[in-house]
Amino acid sequence: MQKIKCSHILVAKQSEALSVMERLGAGEKFGKLAKEVSTDAPSAKRDGNLGYFARGKMVKPFEEAAFKLQVGQVSEPVKSEYGYHIIKRTA
Repeated sequence: MQKIKCSHILVAKQSEALSVMERLGAGEKFGKLAKEVSTDAPSAKRDGNLGYFARGKMVKPFEEAAFKLQVGQVSEPVKSEYGYHIIKRTA
């Protein structure tokens, strides 16, 4: 079974997610932003790192977006019941 490794930044509002995307586009580091703004406290402490996971472990919109990413690629904001995720595939 395929497992991938991702980090994410979770925020409550679409406007916050768009602000994070702008900051990433301006060259800010993903891990630094995760520590600063992500509302997912456990992963935020680890630069947004969620570790390895297989299909069926994450909420559907998150999983669908994550498995489409190439290693090193960052998603557009993905809405789930938890808020807006910006996902970076790391492995």
